[in-house]
Amino acid sequence: MASAPSAPRIHWFARLEHRIHVWREGRARRRGRTATIVPFPGYGGPGWVRVVGRVLIVPAQRRTEDGELASVRGWRSFVGIPVSFASVDVHIGDTTHHVVADRGGVVDIRISADLEPGWQTFTLSVDGQDPVEARAFIVAESTTFGVLSDVDDTVMVTALPRPFIAFWNSFVLDEHARIPVPGMAVLLDQLLRQHPGSPMVYLSTGAWNVAPTLWRFLGRHLFPAGSMLLTDWGPTHDRWFRSGRDHKLTNLRRLAAEFPNVKWLLIGDDGQHDESIYTQFMDEHPEAVAGVAIRRLLPAEAVMAGGRAGREPHSPDTAPWVSAEDGAGLRDLLGEAGILH
Repeated sequence: MASAPSAPRIHWFARLEHRIHVWREGRARRRGRTATIVPFPGYGGPGWVRVVGRVLIVPAQRRTEDGELASVRGWRSFVGIPVSFASVDVHIGDTTHHVVADRGGVVDIRISADLEPGWQTFTLSVDGQDPVEARAFIVAESTTFGVLSDVDDTVMVTALPRPFIAFWNSFVLDEHARIPVPGMAVLLDQLLRQHPGSPMVYLSTGAWNVAPTLWRFLGRHLFPAGSMLLTDWGPTHDRWFRSGRDHKLTNLRRLAAEFPNVKWLLIGDDGQHDESIYTQFMDEHPEAVAGVAIRRLLPAEAVMAGGRAGREPHSPDTAPWVSAEDGAGLRDLLGEAGILH
């Protein structure tokens, strides 16, 4: 009789990280601190919703004399203590769903729910604390167009591939000092106004820790609201760090499966792997791509980023593929391609 397959062995660094989180959580709870859940904008379709958030023990956030949230330096986004395998209640209408966070405190689950198309709200709660309001964009069954955009060096200048600049932007730089890519907010807003009811998804290899900061940045610079799909920088079961490429491809494939009638305009930049990722996705799911818009890094940005990615071969017959240095240039080229009017 064949023996049952053994469970995969978890990477030793992942086990160490978990022990450190458990120790920090125990220490914080002995000091009387409690967990909360930080919701992230999700999305859904007819009869379901993807709920995304993270359970953390976080320090109180400073406010200005006017009551506004104080400016946040990047490193403060990483001091929260993730609560492993926390029990979370998702309250939608008269129904409560009981879900469990993963080892890193992340909740990312699809649950049944009948919500109207557009932005909808529901609440999440943990440890008997007051419910926290969460949002999700529900895509109507008749929707056929969507926008998916990278973040770093696509809507926000970060020069992420260079390790020191990545550290500076993520851990040191004040959120008010981050710079938007010129014209990108106008481009995204125009796309959504011309395609009402279309989903807007920000897909990034950035850590979930910076999601609240990113959300405030997008709102401050008038980018349209959208669902956010980030990742955890920590170790996985079998490697030191998660693969950003795998993260993006996995979510692209998931969106193609969840919304088979939607064609996505994929927006990225030439400083990382967006071109190769989008090319692979187009090869796998040509029916799911309305077009690709690549923001070319400026010469100084390309130097800081360690150069540009090599051009990927792609068939112009599959979908329009345009490239420019800012949102205005992309908007003109997308107009010529018939995606903008």
